[in-house]
Amino acid sequence: MKWISRCIRYATCAFLAWSSLASATPVIDFYFPEAPPLTMANQGDQHGIAGDVTLKAMEMAGYTANFLSPPWPRAQRDVSSGKDLLIAPLSRTQNRENSFTWIAPLLTMDRTFFSLDQRVESFEEAKKAFKLIAVGIGTAQETRLREEGFAASQIYPLKIGDNPALMLLRGRVDAWFNGVPESRYIWKQLSDRPLVMSRVLMTANVYLACSKDCDPQMVEKLKTAVETLQANGTADKIEAGYLKGLPGS
Repeated sequence: MKWISRCIRYATCAFLAWSSLASATPVIDFYFPEAPPLTMANQGDQHGIAGDVTLKAMEMAGYTANFLSPPWPRAQRDVSSGKDLLIAPLSRTQNRENSFTWIAPLLTMDRTFFSLDQRVESFEEAKKAFKLIAVGIGTAQETRLREEGFAASQIYPLKIGDNPALMLLRGRVDAWFNGVPESRYIWKQLSDRPLVMSRVLMTANVYLACSKDCDPQMVEKLKTAVETLQANGTADKIEAGYLKGLPGS
């Protein structure tokens, strides 16, 4: 009888272990830049506007995130050529259109030029006013400057984050072409000096996207989850929380 009891115990343990594995939440690699307040990795439970919306959507859809934050150009290459990898926040530009599966827009973001002493009203004015412009490497902003005909010598691509802001503060560049909320957030951490913002010259949605080769069921689940968060006001509350107290917000 003892061996029967042991067999039953072993069978029960094996079943429980199998049940635990079967019910485990799938872990999905989530690539993002360190670009507060849009995405951030080292702020405890805060992962930025796009980061928090994505994580809530993943939870609603039944997935767990594994955070990855390599240099942004490499992140885009890895996700595009991989399978079932998520990336955000990503602008849906023409040169990226066929490289990703576009799940859902997370927010709309304005971009413009920031400087210490000069405001411009157009890209043409900016070409004449700024000799050297900092911009995040691998971003839609960098692509836009090149499309607008800025000379290669005018464009200074830098790692996304506070690097471009520091270059501007130290007088190493004349302007910074970047997203409005990100620039205001970073600048507030760095300096009390007034930041001159030009007229908004670029507006586009930033998306949660997936690899070109992406599970259609996962795409649909995440799309529905993001749309639910936007419809019930959760996404707006997340955005307002990060932008509270920023100049001009």
